[in-house]
Amino acid sequence: MSACSHEHHDTLHGVHDHPNVEARLLEAEASCAASGAKLTPLRKEVLELILTASGPMGAYDLLAKLKGNAERPAAPPTVYRTLDFLLEKGFIHRLTSINAYIPCCHPRAGHQAAFLICSKCNTVKEASALGLIQQLDQLASSDHFQAQHSIIEISGLCQQCSQ
Repeated sequence: MSACSHEHHDTLHGVHDHPNVEARLLEAEASCAASGAKLTPLRKEVLELILTASGPMGAYDLLAKLKGNAERPAAPPTVYRTLDFLLEKGFIHRLTSINAYIPCCHPRAGHQAAFLICSKCNTVKEASALGLIQQLDQLASSDHFQAQHSIIEISGLCQQCSQ
């Protein structure tokens, strides 16, 4: 199930270029229901914050926004558990180089992406990393190394910032 109204699974695209947040939240709820999981109000709120952000969000950025909600104050462990759930379900990605979270616009099993991260404006673009991951898996297996997780992040300057 794609959360996008247009197809670009293998092309480079901005991770915040998806304006229909409500449709994406409904698809996340349906995906959770289909797998027997629950998109709790807190999980939905955190996902919505990440979907509507203009750039990558750190856990403490999320916590600060959630603390503004008097009904449901959140503590750091709760936010991290929520992020772990959203990561596990494939609704978001974690950028390890900047310790921040971005939406995944193609929540699906086995989806692996490569990210271009502008170090000046924090714009993030995503593309399928299938070919790269296959090459890395071949490299690892040539040394009998069992890779468990690969993240491909390239930091530099985007076209706009480099001009």
